[in-house]
Amino acid sequence: MLRSPVLRLSVRVAVAAGLTGYLLWKSHPRAVLAAGAGATWGPMAVAAALVGADRVLMAYRWLVLLCVVDPAARPPFTDVMRIFFVSTFVGTFLPASVGGDAVRAYSLARLKVDGGDAVASVFMDRMLGVASVLIMALVGLGLARDLAGNVAIVLSLAVTTALCVATMLLIFSSAMSRLVSAIVNWLPSVSVQNTMRRILESIRRYAKYRRQLVNVLASSIAVQVLRVIQAYYLGRGLGIDVSLVTYFAFIPLILLAMLLPVTFNGIGTSQAAFLWFFGQAGVPAASAFALSVLFVALGIIGNLPGALLYIVGGTRISRSAAS
Repeated sequence: MLRSPVLRLSVRVAVAAGLTGYLLWKSHPRAVLAAGAGATWGPMAVAAALVGADRVLMAYRWLVLLCVVDPAARPPFTDVMRIFFVSTFVGTFLPASVGGDAVRAYSLARLKVDGGDAVASVFMDRMLGVASVLIMALVGLGLARDLAGNVAIVLSLAVTTALCVATMLLIFSSAMSRLVSAIVNWLPSVSVQNTMRRILESIRRYAKYRRQLVNVLASSIAVQVLRVIQAYYLGRGLGIDVSLVTYFAFIPLILLAMLLPVTFNGIGTSQAAFLWFFGQAGVPAASAFALSVLFVALGIIGNLPGALLYIVGGTRISRSAAS
């Protein structure tokens, strides 16, 4: 087991670099460069513009999930937005954005929000986002039925489904709540037990906010639709001649692969997934690799507002809210 955070990060960086380098070599670097150099910038600009729309939706859904926070304790809108965008930037360099989620929860707790509520809001945001990817992936599998027999795809869908079902049971099932509470009682530290109980209580309170949960799930699905369209326009710019339906079939499944916490920001896993899936549609490896790089780069572009806020003030929050 890798206990050292530095060692774990080093392994993920090594996996990302090694996998990306190997796939680049297999795709022939000169061909990849030629595919990128011949890109048409009009469709690329459309894809970049759509990133702003998906970031707005992502920020909106977290705001909705703060419904469990007492209205008197809710931080100013500007502080919440600062936390959101800075955490997305920080998450660029961490595995599967888990580190970014931790920064978001911690920063929100510093604004005098109950720690359980802060963690619960970020947890629900993450899980509803995963649920939206799952829903889109199931739609994609329906569009590409020949992939339904692939063991890796079916296994990843099954694991993701299990996580989403467990989350819903945790919110709405008293039996699941009692089971998790019993597991928490076995934790060695009393302080950790108390923290977990507070988080569990906050998650359970979402049972009273079904309309908000549906709203956030719908917004999350809209985010995934935007990502598919972004990939489509990137492909148009690269001259990839496949239909939009193909992107709806493949991109959600690729996003599932990118969620695997084996690298950071999906680097390496995304290249492997793009090459494999788009190879099924007859797309040359060089073009698929170039598309994968641009797709990851597009996400980084979407995090630039957070980078600017971080440069200006780091993870600082307003004195009035934190005092």
